[in-house]
Amino acid sequence: MLKKPGMDECILVCVYYGPNGERLIRRGHKMASMLNCPFYILTVDPLPFDQFDADKSEYVERWQELSEELGAQAFILRDSERLPSAKVIKEVAYDKNVTQIVIGQTAQSRWEEITKGSFINVLLREIPFADLHVVSVARTIKSVEEDMYEKGVRAYLIKDGEDYRVSFTQSKGCEFEGIFFKEIGTDFNNGIFKFMHDHKMCQVHVDDDRIEESRTVERMAEEKHVQ
Repeated sequence: MLKKPGMDECILVCVYYGPNGERLIRRGHKMASMLNCPFYILTVDPLPFDQFDADKSEYVERWQELSEELGAQAFILRDSERLPSAKVIKEVAYDKNVTQIVIGQTAQSRWEEITKGSFINVLLREIPFADLHVVSVARTIKSVEEDMYEKGVRAYLIKDGEDYRVSFTQSKGCEFEGIFFKEIGTDFNNGIFKFMHDHKMCQVHVDDDRIEESRTVERMAEEKHVQ
């Protein structure tokens, strides 16, 4: 009996923060399309999500969008991760029956606990059951936004009359929990607030505690209560 092409294949794309992540994801998607097989996107970070800076969370948001746009099986974020990155990749690859792994060549210098030149060898030892595709990528380009905001802090969106505002203490009227990134160089609570809604990362602008997109937040809150 003939098997459907690619039915036993599965691709895992491993991305780290920087402009090359999208290129790796699109490469993985192209391979999956050629093989007619599923693909997953994975990123690993030792920090918890609520300690990500604005730049990191921006990348995560973009990768989530790409995951949906390109039809990935799932975007997997392993935050607060204590295991070495190679071990995490092995776990996910085994769990998802991955046969091919896509990773950027320069990523080995940015995954913590990995010494330069050793990461590929570690992966080959840890995951003998999968083929490894090492993609040559450019060095990370520093984002302009990287210097625009202070480190994120946990915050909440609460209803205040007809509008919404940011609060740093959880209360009964809290609609969303997320991370507030304050603009550098301001005495007011101006910046951006990022939160998860319907399995997607959302962002609203904050002006002196007030949410500029209050109507959008109101709609999201209504959707949440209906679910």
